[in-house]
Amino acid sequence: MNMETLKVFNEHRQETGVASREEVHQKGLWHETFQCWFVSIENGKPYVYLQKRSATKQDFPNLFDITAAGHLLSHETLQDGVREVEEELGLYVSFDELYSGGIKIDPVTLGNFVDREFAHVFIYNCKKDLHDFTLQQEEVSGMIKVELSEFNQLWEEKLDQVRITGFVVDEEGKAEELDEWVGTDAFVPHSKEYYQEIVQDMYDCLEDNGK
Repeated sequence: MNMETLKVFNEHRQETGVASREEVHQKGLWHETFQCWFVSIENGKPYVYLQKRSATKQDFPNLFDITAAGHLLSHETLQDGVREVEEELGLYVSFDELYSGGIKIDPVTLGNFVDREFAHVFIYNCKKDLHDFTLQQEEVSGMIKVELSEFNQLWEEKLDQVRITGFVVDEEGKAEELDEWVGTDAFVPHSKEYYQEIVQDMYDCLEDNGK
């Protein structure tokens, strides 16, 4: 099996070569990722859908994260990144259906793990229910939704907690309903400014789609 390699860049987004995923994170090399955030309208209110990362993930296990995301491999185009949605959620989405939020930068460091991404951000106006997804269990252990306005207020530090509803899947594949209140420590530690930018992208997407 061939080792997965990623394109690597300098801080000006000029390509400098390729490296393995492990080397990229050990050395904190700049690389590209694909992010697809789902927004949905329910009873006239927008919600953001988030995945729960598997307990077996090496980085940020059990935290809530981008609906679907992954690295762009060295041989892939940006359009190829949409495969992450089908792989992680079992849902086919056309690249043409996505609203572009542009490229965002938000380096994350956790011990020896340094993640410097040029993140290609996309928003998908989803018409499906959370329970319509088929999760890739080694990557994703659950799906939740949060009212978008409350999610925004959490990162604006106007709320200490938000209500999440959805489900988690156990090792046997059995789904258990989830309904609880959580704070910022339940989410992957992107900066509050990063989350606020994403929220604005979601509102822009809904306005562009005429809700």
